[in-house]
Amino acid sequence: MPMVTSITRRFFLGATLAGAAFAWQPAGAEMLIPEKDELKFGFIKLTDMAPLAIAKEKHFFEDEGLYVTLEPQANWKVLLDRVITGELDGAHMLAGQPLAATIGFGTKAHIVTPFSMDLNGNGITVSNAVWEEMKKAIPTNADGMPQHPIPASALKPVVEQYRAAGKPFNMGMVFPVSTHNYELRYWLAAGGLNPGFYTPTDTSGQVKADVLLSVTPPPQMPATLEAGTIQGYCVGEPWNQAAVFKGIGVPVITDYEIWKDNPEKVFGMTAKFVEENPETAVAVTKALIRAGKWLDESPENRKEAVEILSRPEYVGADAEVIANSMTGTFEYEKGDKREVPDFNVFFRYFATYPYYSDAVWYLTQMRRWGQISEEKPDEWYAETAKSVYRPDIYRTAAASLIDDGLLEASDIPETDGYKPATDAFIDHVEYDGRKPNAYLEKFSIGLKGKEDVASLASN
Repeated sequence: MPMVTSITRRFFLGATLAGAAFAWQPAGAEMLIPEKDELKFGFIKLTDMAPLAIAKEKHFFEDEGLYVTLEPQANWKVLLDRVITGELDGAHMLAGQPLAATIGFGTKAHIVTPFSMDLNGNGITVSNAVWEEMKKAIPTNADGMPQHPIPASALKPVVEQYRAAGKPFNMGMVFPVSTHNYELRYWLAAGGLNPGFYTPTDTSGQVKADVLLSVTPPPQMPATLEAGTIQGYCVGEPWNQAAVFKGIGVPVITDYEIWKDNPEKVFGMTAKFVEENPETAVAVTKALIRAGKWLDESPENRKEAVEILSRPEYVGADAEVIANSMTGTFEYEKGDKREVPDFNVFFRYFATYPYYSDAVWYLTQMRRWGQISEEKPDEWYAETAKSVYRPDIYRTAAASLIDDGLLEASDIPETDGYKPATDAFIDHVEYDGRKPNAYLEKFSIGLKGKEDVASLASN
């Protein structure tokens, strides 16, 4: 009976959509017929899961013949494991997760992504006590407010005070292959602090570290900071703004200031699922592209998205807290709210396109900090990126949306998959995705060439 119901429902929806398509689609547009129409997707309670929530709430999934259930997951490991086992058909993922799984760091599985969910959206928060010490090294603007961006060099004297007192300086990030881990490490290293290395025999990531980084699930960050277990953390929203509202910490920098318009989350599925359900993968991507576009179309849409995300089945945080960053502002110290219109980007600047160069950057950071323990040629980075990032699926979905009259051709980048070289980082080190090894050579802190952790001079 469930099978009959599913087939009947698929036929009814397909017939309805086909009729609607006949009424308004341009000649030549073809209706996708998903191989699997009932899907379950996972997510973590962060505002950047928004494309999934919007695709569901605005019926973009249903427009593609898909019945989607969205299910929050306990943490990133559980989420990945459930995608691998097939309990979830896909999920909101850290950009590093499909790459790490595919190369076998942690869990081994071939995960692919046809869709980048957003740009920016993270911040680094420190405790009030640490902030009071940091402020001594930070110049102020004419209005008396701290001058941004705030470098980690302002944190260095505080870390040295802890070391002199025989105390570790602990900071939280959400997962070993998270964007947050790499952004926090990048910021610390740019300020002269070693965030530590991974080795084949020590996966703590704390070898030779000045600052000890460890995993804390995003919703638990504020409470862990308040308890004094960590002195700071890097996380996505709304958990930096939550610290401001609770009066327990101060966000000192956003990832937009660490790397302007950096790629953040992706939507991941197993390569096996995509191979077996190619039309479904395209249909899902179509719905998500539409959701990203809707999110960036107007301030009114963002306000509506805040209300949707505040619901307990999605992020479940107060709308006021979510709005603090989702509507074009970001509050640092209490009362220091600044205009940051690009803090959350879901479609502009070709945000949804899965660029190979984004994948390569994450792979360079895995190498820099020892998660990739041996030197790899530039060709390996390119091949790995192409095995995980699937712009072919994205372009098929986008072409269909153009045929549907829902997207303009100018919304899709003309690219070979690599963005132009950029130095839009806090330390202005230029990154060219075609030259990963030359990029790594530019850093004084981190592995490069044939180096391994054992070969580095002692701190």
